[in-house]
Amino acid sequence: MATNRRVQTLDEFTIQQMRDFPNATGELSGLLRDIGLAAKRVNVEVNKAGLVDILGDAGTMNVQGEEVKKLDEFANNQFVGVLRHGISCAGIGSEELDDIVVFDDEISNNSKYVCLFDPLDGSSNIDVNVSIGTIFSVYRRVSKLGEPATQEDFLQPGIKQVAAGYVIYGSSTMMVYATRRGVNGFTLDPSIGEFCLSHPDIKCPETGRMYSVNHGNFFQYEEPIKKYITACQKKDHTNGGPYTQRYIGSMVADVHRNLIKGGIFMYPITTHKPKGKLRLLYECNPFGFIVQVAGGKATNGIQNILEVQPTALHQRSAFFVGSKGMMDELETFINEA
Repeated sequence: MATNRRVQTLDEFTIQQMRDFPNATGELSGLLRDIGLAAKRVNVEVNKAGLVDILGDAGTMNVQGEEVKKLDEFANNQFVGVLRHGISCAGIGSEELDDIVVFDDEISNNSKYVCLFDPLDGSSNIDVNVSIGTIFSVYRRVSKLGEPATQEDFLQPGIKQVAAGYVIYGSSTMMVYATRRGVNGFTLDPSIGEFCLSHPDIKCPETGRMYSVNHGNFFQYEEPIKKYITACQKKDHTNGGPYTQRYIGSMVADVHRNLIKGGIFMYPITTHKPKGKLRLLYECNPFGFIVQVAGGKATNGIQNILEVQPTALHQRSAFFVGSKGMMDELETFINEA
């Protein structure tokens, strides 16, 4: 069968993008390709997880106080290792690690970027074969080039991101990433082992009919959120009927579906988690950036999530993200309160 040369690989796409900017150094393109390499390695282990001793708990707790899954550890090691041995990253922050990891060598100290990531989001679903994923974001350093990166480089508001993305390990493996120029999706072709451009210039639909929220926490939510969820269930049938609830419990899968088809994802504060559950730096900011570049909206219920100034690496937040029309609708309930 002849190869379809109209399909671009991730490498070809990033190189083409770089050619549009004659002064580009290629560092960001190289960093994205490094992330793609680590994702391919994780994908291999995810696909054979049921056949090897990599399922289940590792017997330790991460900084969030959650049990670490063996595949979590593997994914974290892959991303740290690939970025450490590359030439485009000065250091990383990971949801699985207590503190930042600075790559203190001559090449890394002259790198312009740092990377934050959740190596395996939705890992509680690993043992039951539900889609899981990796989330990442890239920031330009604010510390002096030539010196080691500092924590200040990582504690930047989400609006400062230069790129963000995720990898979803599902029926097919996809890598979606955003820069300020747009959002593009790449599907892994296992026959050649390359991510190929499959979803160019993704736009989040203006509205949708799906809402994603954990109904088990309904009575712990604040009153405006309960009223909005109830309104979603009582939509006038003459206008298409009530919204459909879709909640997987794997954030990457939920937000990916809503980004493609239209919808809203909500993780409000609860009486048990008054500061929220999701991590601002590792989950909220990357998805907020991606969806907003695609034309959607993302908030913490009070302000644009990308405008929040982080104060800690593992800071938690409420999070609402999705189609602009549905987000506007939610905000009318919040503003009325």
